[in-house]
This record gives sequence, structure tokens and C-alpha cells, in this order.
Amino acid sequence: MDIRLVQAPISLEYSESNVNNNEYIREYQQLSESDEDPISQWLKLAKAKGDTVDTDPVLLNLVVELHRKVDALERFLKNEEPNRVSLTTKSDIESIGFEHFKLKDEVLQEGTEYYARVAMPVHPKRDIAIFFKAIDKSLAEITRIHERDEKEWSAYLTARERVLIREARENK
Repeated sequence: MDIRLVQAPISLEYSESNVNNNEYIREYQQLSESDEDPISQWLKLAKAKGDTVDTDPVLLNLVVELHRKVDALERFLKNEEPNRVSLTTKSDIESIGFEHFKLKDEVLQEGTEYYARVAMPVHPKRDIAIFFKAIDKSLAEITRIHERDEKEWSAYLTARERVLIREARENK
């Protein structure tokens, strides 16, 4: 099997999916929603109505992100945590491909299905939910990911590839 992977420093939390599968599926659905927060719901509705046609998209995104930051600060000050399912293991991803990733350590059980939250290092920072199957002790194949998250994963992979190519050119 020829799998192309690119170095990418990402963290994830995971558990075997058979442990609490119904809860994992529920969280997977919740994390996939682009309208996790009220400002996203508002923005989606405003775009659907056409209310944002005359608005500068960059400026609109910046204002929306500022609003999210204020909301996050408010949650922090009120000591409110997002309601997430407890996962048993934290690990670091060493490299990623379009449908695969490799962990730094050999901690997976071959053939086992897992549920994970991946902390994507993109703007805006957010967690994506995936299901994956261990091919070996460190290599995994993503078996279930939402379309929006898959696009973000692929875009991050492409960006990392560009960075590594640029670094290789500079080192010559």
C-alpha cells in the first residue's frame, strides 16, 4: 500500500468507538454543524437571504471572528466548558495524508475502530470529529469525516506541503 504522508503537527483525543458509540455519533453530528454557535447561525441565515451581498467578505469574517472571541471570553469568565464526550487517550499526529494519518507513537490496535476529535491548527481554530480504523500500531485510515471537515483537512494538508517544499528549496 503506497500512502503519501506530509509532516503535520496536530493533536487529537480518541477512544475505541465501540466503548460509547451512540454518544460518539451524537458528538460527531454536533461538531459537524457549521452553526455550532449563534453567530454562525445568524451568518448562515443572512447569507441565505442575500443580506451580505453588499458586504466586504473579509471584513464580515473578521467581525464574526471578533464576535466569537468575545463569546469565548464570556464562556471563560463564566467558567463554562463546551459539553464534550470524554475520550480516553491523547496523542500527537506526526504526518497526514488525504485519507490517512500517522501517530508519533505506536499506540493503536490493528483493525480497531476509533472515534477522535482533532484540534485543527487553522483559523478559526476548532475541533473536527472523525472515525478512523487502525491499519497498524501508528497508521490510521479515516473512515468517516464530514464534507466540510474533509475540505479543511485537505486544505491544511496542501498548505503543509507548500511549507515543506518552500523549506526544502531554502535549505538547498
